[in-house]
Amino acid sequence: MSLLVAVSGRNNRKLIAKLSNLLPDANIVETVTSEEPRGDNDSVYNTVEFVLAWNPSPDIWHKIPHLKAISSYGAGVDSLLTQSNLPNVPIARIVDPNLAVSMSEYVQHAIGYFKLRFNQYLNNKQTQTYKPRRAKSQKRVGVLGLGQLGVAVAQHLSNLGYQVSGWSRNPKDINNIACFNGKEQLGAMVSDVDYLVCLLPLTDDTRGILNKSLFDAMPQGSVLINVARGNHLNEQDLLEALASEQLSGAALDVFSQEPLPAEHPFWQQPNILLTPHVSAVTSVDTACEQIAANYRAMQQGQPLNNVVDVKLGY
Repeated sequence: MSLLVAVSGRNNRKLIAKLSNLLPDANIVETVTSEEPRGDNDSVYNTVEFVLAWNPSPDIWHKIPHLKAISSYGAGVDSLLTQSNLPNVPIARIVDPNLAVSMSEYVQHAIGYFKLRFNQYLNNKQTQTYKPRRAKSQKRVGVLGLGQLGVAVAQHLSNLGYQVSGWSRNPKDINNIACFNGKEQLGAMVSDVDYLVCLLPLTDDTRGILNKSLFDAMPQGSVLINVARGNHLNEQDLLEALASEQLSGAALDVFSQEPLPAEHPFWQQPNILLTPHVSAVTSVDTACEQIAANYRAMQQGQPLNNVVDVKLGY
């Protein structure tokens, strides 16, 4: 049997080397183009039972007749679940406990960037303007999405003295966090925040949720921080909210198209902090250990770890 690495947009040499060390008996092959894997094409596909995938070509699935399991090379699976011809096999995702730490630090510093007026000082530097100002006093933070990362971020900010609320699809009970749930409570939550952090999974229900109606429900001058998925955001609505000063700023780590095109208007916005999808980067070592464990579980006919609920989308 073979393990197919269908991870696009990166050099996978180190990844394959680590997997080979963990799975010395596995035949590990890689897609070289969007069409074919390295090796004798048809015969290789016939031996594949496990696919490690990240933005794979949808053309590969019908060529793998004996597929038993898929692992996403990351915590997100939205790019997989949107493929209409995805086989009906278990899909696992990576759960890296270290992501919670890096995500919490990223959000803390993104808030500080606006709270301490660093965005204004950077703009002042261009005009050689020396104008000190007090830090903003706002302390209210709302977190959209109370999964593993959302809870970690909310608790981290609460420990720093922020007044934190959170919103999720289903009811939650979290110490020191004011919890809201369901569509009917979304407006109430965002109406009382200075900083809104999006950590939602991308599903049909959450696609485009960061839009004009949500921005209008937020207090004037509040800040958006999106560290979830680019397709949560209606980009034109954000530009208009910034132009009207309904929002005073935004920190964006994810985009509907990555890398962000050079001609994109976000580059020209002085009140948008742009980072290249670095808020929480999965450790290759952690990912490989989980991939190898799930490959062995598949071999033994055991359930995979961290299996996604395809209906829910996460």
